Amino acid sequence: MAAKGIGDIMKQAQKLQSQMAKIQEEMAKKTIEGSAGGGMITVVANGKQEIMSVKIDPDVVDPHDIDMLQDLVQAAVNDALKKSQEMVSSEMSKVTGGLGLNIPGLPF
Repeated sequence: MAAKGIGDIMKQAQKLQSQMAKIQEEMAKKTIEGSAGGGMITVVANGKQEIMSVKIDPDVVDPHDIDMLQDLVQAAVNDALKKSQEMVSSEMSKVTGGLGLNIPGLPF
């Protein structure tokens, strides 16, 4: 009887793993935008936490204040990555039922 229970658990784990792999694949195709400076800097990231693009409004470029530009780019990148992680976490929780699983290699 116990062997059947373990077999069922293994099947469930394999199904969960398959669903999570499918979501990871889908998330790699989805993008999310982060911004800073009221939209003066926008950064697009995908669900794999890769930066896809960076756009800088020419009006924010001041050769005498490069530090501000760097700070805005950093803030926009961090915003995009945070939103990307939240997007992936939200999708994964649909599969895991909000179990709060922390599985190595998964971005949540």
